Amino acid sequence: MGFESFICSRYLKSRRKQGFISLISLISIVGVALGVTALIVVLAVMTGFTEELRNKILGVNSHVIVQRLTGSIHDYQKLLPVILNREGVIGVTPYIYAQTMISSGADSTGIVLRGIDPKTASSVLSLSRQMQSGSLQELNSDSTHKHKRPGIIIGKQLARKLRVDCHDKIRLLASSGPLTPMGVIPKILSCEVVGIFDTGMYEYDSSLAYVSLTTARNFLNIGNEVHGLELKISDIYQAGEIAHSLMKVLGPGYVTKDWMMMNKNLFSALKLEKTGMFIALVLIVLVAAFNIISTLIMVVMEKTKDIAILKSMGATSRSIMRIFIYEGLIIGLSGTFFGVGGGLGICRLLSRYHFIKLPSDVYPMTTLPIKILPLDVTVIAVSAVLITFLATLYPSWQASRVNPAEALRY
Repeated sequence: MGFESFICSRYLKSRRKQGFISLISLISIVGVALGVTALIVVLAVMTGFTEELRNKILGVNSHVIVQRLTGSIHDYQKLLPVILNREGVIGVTPYIYAQTMISSGADSTGIVLRGIDPKTASSVLSLSRQMQSGSLQELNSDSTHKHKRPGIIIGKQLARKLRVDCHDKIRLLASSGPLTPMGVIPKILSCEVVGIFDTGMYEYDSSLAYVSLTTARNFLNIGNEVHGLELKISDIYQAGEIAHSLMKVLGPGYVTKDWMMMNKNLFSALKLEKTGMFIALVLIVLVAAFNIISTLIMVVMEKTKDIAILKSMGATSRSIMRIFIYEGLIIGLSGTFFGVGGGLGICRLLSRYHFIKLPSDVYPMTTLPIKILPLDVTVIAVSAVLITFLATLYPSWQASRVNPAEALRY
């Protein structure tokens, strides 16, 4: 143990005539620990929320979509091999999109109707894994039975609103009917519920329905065409680059959008909120740092005679400064250590026992999501130690400036 470390340990262990200073030191350690704990827990929740929301959005939507600038795509079969040959693309499926009305004997509401190809949709969307009852492949039944009602898959909340279950009958209404002097006659299509899905997101589960491409074309009178193509990428963070390269390959008549572009506002807001929470909670650590400053200043005032004696015996100003820097760092490191342990412990409890429940009609998940990133924990710990180190500089500098002759004289 060096000279400075030895004196620092004696100051920290000594309890005579320093009860108040020791109490403030303990409060400083607790303050740093609480700040670090709060930072770890809050950032873990924010990261978990963002990742869970992203997974749910990408479970319903694709990573990249391809559309034609002038409207629908007529020759989409020719584009499929071109897109699938691109590196990183692992799935592609066509889709039709429309806003319609849906009704049952109990209620009616507006929905987003999506026409999909059941054979290829499972390679892009997570709908087959989200099915609560029924099967995605049952959408094909309307093409094999001439007199059977076409199948439709609806969300859990929508089924609850309409009070229907599998094999019940519902009606779709669209404004694609014939034009008469009295106006457009709505087209009505009677469907059979062949499946109910549950994404966990109220917005999707209450306003989304799927039918086959054939059913959507006949219902909307759009012929042998689709509104676009949906793609699945092996690495979701490369979606932007792949979308940009595909737009060059397909030519100027097409436009591509990746999931980050389509949800830019949402994820930018979540990132800004996470940054804001980090800055706000760092203030807790700053409060603890001011406690460290006040503690060291009082120790310097208490130990002025000791400092003078040490300097008279040959201790340099740099050595005196190190003594008090070490003392402040021990307080900061102790608080950081206990804070990291407490934060990780609380996150483990929250992720295992799910104490906090969330309303499903407000949030896209029912329990508090937890995702601990090693980088976040490292940044928090380093920031806390750095703040506490900066807090030791002024009191240590003041201690190094003590004049031995004046201190011993007065």
